[in-house]
Amino acid sequence: MADHTNMPVSMEIDEAAIDEGLYSRQLYVLGHEAMKRMASSNVLIVGLRGLGVEIAKNIALAGVKSVTIFDPEPVTVQDLSSQFFLRIEDIGKSRAEATLPRLAELNSYVPIHNLGGVPGQQVTVDLVKGFQAVVLCGVPYEKQLEINDWTHQNGVHFIAAETRGLFGAVFNDFGPKFTCVDPTGEQPLTGMIVSVEQDSEGLVTCLDETRHGLEDGNYVTFTEVQGMTELNGCEPRKVTVKGPYTFTIGDTSNLGNYKSGGIFTQVKMPKSIEFKSLRESLITPEFFVTDFGKFDRPATLHAGFQALSRFRSQNNRLPRPRNADDAAAVVSLAKAIDADVDEKIVAELAYQATGDLSPMIAVIGGFVAQEVLKACSAKFHPMVQHLYFDSLESLPATLPTEEDCQPIGSRYDGQIAVFGQKFQEKIANHRQFLVGSGAIGCEMLKNWSMIGLASGLRGIIHITDLDTIEKSNLNRQFLFRAKDLGKFKAEVAAAAVSEMNPDLVGKILANQEPVGPDTEGVYDEAFFDSIDGVTNALDNVKARLYMDQRCVFYKKPLLESGTLGTKGNTQVVIPHLTESYGSSQDPPEKETPSCTVKSFPNAINHTIEWSRKQFENLFVKPVQAVNTYLSEPNYLESSLKYSGSSKEQIEQIVSYLVTDKPLTFEECIIWARLQFERDYNNEIRQLLFSLPKDAVTTSGQPFWSGPKRAPDPLVFNSSDPTHLEYVIAAANLHAFNYGLKGERDAAIFRKVADSVIVPEFMPRSGVQIQVNENEPVAQADDGADEIEDLKLKLPSPSSLAGYRLTPVEFEKDDDTNFHIDFITAASNLRAMNYKIEPASRHTTKQIAGKIIPAIATTTSLVTGLVCLELYKIIDGKNKLEEFRNGFINLALPFFGFSEPIAAAKKKYGSTEWTLWDRFEFANDPTLNDIIAWFKSKHNLEITMVSQGVSMLWSSFVGKKKSEERLPMKFSKLVEHVSRKAIPPHVKQLVVEIMVSDEDGEDVEVPFLVVQI
Repeated sequence: MADHTNMPVSMEIDEAAIDEGLYSRQLYVLGHEAMKRMASSNVLIVGLRGLGVEIAKNIALAGVKSVTIFDPEPVTVQDLSSQFFLRIEDIGKSRAEATLPRLAELNSYVPIHNLGGVPGQQVTVDLVKGFQAVVLCGVPYEKQLEINDWTHQNGVHFIAAETRGLFGAVFNDFGPKFTCVDPTGEQPLTGMIVSVEQDSEGLVTCLDETRHGLEDGNYVTFTEVQGMTELNGCEPRKVTVKGPYTFTIGDTSNLGNYKSGGIFTQVKMPKSIEFKSLRESLITPEFFVTDFGKFDRPATLHAGFQALSRFRSQNNRLPRPRNADDAAAVVSLAKAIDADVDEKIVAELAYQATGDLSPMIAVIGGFVAQEVLKACSAKFHPMVQHLYFDSLESLPATLPTEEDCQPIGSRYDGQIAVFGQKFQEKIANHRQFLVGSGAIGCEMLKNWSMIGLASGLRGIIHITDLDTIEKSNLNRQFLFRAKDLGKFKAEVAAAAVSEMNPDLVGKILANQEPVGPDTEGVYDEAFFDSIDGVTNALDNVKARLYMDQRCVFYKKPLLESGTLGTKGNTQVVIPHLTESYGSSQDPPEKETPSCTVKSFPNAINHTIEWSRKQFENLFVKPVQAVNTYLSEPNYLESSLKYSGSSKEQIEQIVSYLVTDKPLTFEECIIWARLQFERDYNNEIRQLLFSLPKDAVTTSGQPFWSGPKRAPDPLVFNSSDPTHLEYVIAAANLHAFNYGLKGERDAAIFRKVADSVIVPEFMPRSGVQIQVNENEPVAQADDGADEIEDLKLKLPSPSSLAGYRLTPVEFEKDDDTNFHIDFITAASNLRAMNYKIEPASRHTTKQIAGKIIPAIATTTSLVTGLVCLELYKIIDGKNKLEEFRNGFINLALPFFGFSEPIAAAKKKYGSTEWTLWDRFEFANDPTLNDIIAWFKSKHNLEITMVSQGVSMLWSSFVGKKKSEERLPMKFSKLVEHVSRKAIPPHVKQLVVEIMVSDEDGEDVEVPFLVVQI
């Protein structure tokens, strides 16, 4: 047998060859090296029904060298159940031929080829030669075995996949020796160390600020170790974890004595994986478990799918929907393979064999596409080796009859085969509100159009998204094309899916009003009464929490999901049953102490954070202050009176409006050169004057040790690319503030910068440096006389009537605007000051722009899982165990499912309640009415009443106020206390109360809804 390995020869990565504008979000998932390997891979996909096109779509978006498709069979109306790139007019054409033009539109960098063929022609070994990866979709096992026997011997990566109704199966064979270069895709761990013992174990102790996070079997290397210098750049050493701050690295007894310092960095070690051929795997399978609650399911489905394939070969057709005879034959075939199969599950597989469900295809198609990318790039751990997945919980509570599941010559036949016609009508008349039409939103709409959601007389889909389409969206928001750039996402998405399924024409209402307190007149009670549920496709927690609150208030089911690179999660929120999205939240992100960012950075993210603040402090805030001074009368008196840094603010306005106001671009270059001197030379010299390199702490320890790295000032050198890049970016941004024309010719910048006469700097005595977070921030002495002198230098606003500066609005995705250029150069210069490894522009952009890594495969899979829960909501399921929250990580890979958490129960008296309960009062009652009702019905005393931010009444307000407020109608009371009219669209008020029982103990009760 030939020894085939997938490891590529070492290659120089030409980052410019990868379109970072298009692949930006995906690059943060895969990295340049993996993308480069993908760009040399040709992939063949056999079978172009729903599953094949889903895989092809995700791979084309990801950016392989080419995608070739093979499916000469004629298009049927049933293909439209899930094949979103086919149309009614394509019926009778070859599937591959009809699909190719639409597939080719997805990514201009990925050519799509058609292998051709005639109807009835099957794939052969000759056809698969020349490809790095081959994917067979819905191909019988005999043909899979024939192709895999050859691929296994010849170093071609092989994947077979199929979906049957609510069941899916995947098989991987990446050859006898596959090397995975990065099994997890997580960032390598790094941390500071404070000691290394010189003995046979080599115990390393880390700085006790953060846990090291390493696991047994990880590998590390070291830098900046003093004393035991042999560790610096050493071959990776294997780790044994001893505690959260300690680990051993093996024998160090023959190394030098450790003195101080040092940083450990995890080294990702390649992992070799041996795959068995399909022929061998069918007999001795290795299962990848997708749901630990169905631990015995894979073995049953392993036999079931083989039995299904045999039935198909013997009868030249698949089992008929819900046909007992066909199901019995499949069960019999399965039992011949494995006597212990679960007969009910195999029978259900047979019943659904002709089923073709878009959500299940999205799950399996997203997963398989990521496996193809793993095969091509060697990035992330492949699935070993058989995956079986089902969502039988999505079946309706009342199972359809055989008659109800018969095909009717409709595009929904693939769904009717599983759920029946009656349930299809329910789907058609469902009404959903989709909040967001970005990556998840596009995939959601595609699934909804395929399943016929809202295609009936009563059905409707509302979409809202205020965003417009940008280039970086095209890599994973597959409903958008280059021609759509600048248009509203919601409108383009609605039009695209209406073209996929004409039944949705006029059924999708798109608008740009965002959800929020300001649009409650649009998304009001009547709106929520008109919908059956809400699906979030949002990218921020604030909007998610808001929609969650609205769904709780209006008692609507909510489907929630999110992705982060290869990770994804889904949550289902059901009224009166589950907790809500807001019931549990992630802990807040740990913030870097301001003194670390300002004076003591030790990691590149500290210098990037500093440079992001410099961007604001140089090109945004002072400019806004100038404009405010020019436009607001008495700005200095009214605003600066309450500011702790009024002298500094006035100095800024004087600088930007008088002393440093440029009239030419050359003056902008001079300003940038002097700014370089201030930030990277003078400030550092001042810091070292206040805290010399030999400074010691009160305990006699060196001050500059541990996380505190002693900096060195930089001397400007126009031949140093980073120095010059800083001046170019800073000068252009400064010019933008003043409306001056920019420049890009490096020679001009070099000439002007080198001619600048830099004033001599003398460090000042008595400058206080904030050393830790607990110390007060040193405040400048704002002398009143100096402030008055500064004010005299300012021109009166009336003398500059109409004159305004232009603040820079940070935009990370425009590579021509100098924003990321400035932040990268500024950060890397500061990193040079502190001897921190600089970061690439690409890395800086992610951290500064807070970019969420994203890839189409995860989005597709997560959306499929959400839609499998939507079936349950449409069916009206109401038991906790029928729903699933999901967490997936395609890199590992990992699937985890759990029942949603039940809504927490609370109690007042003998009454239990949850977040879904409330007290409702009609006809705008008085406060007296409400207080009396609680006393008579529940024997509870109201002690405080509030609405929004207004406290309306409490038991300790004066007698006069009580006598005035208690008899008031509730609406009048709210207007009286808040001194604002209630908007006309508000028909009910949410009210919070505090109550106590007869013993005077505080009791927690639900909120009140007062109809006005």
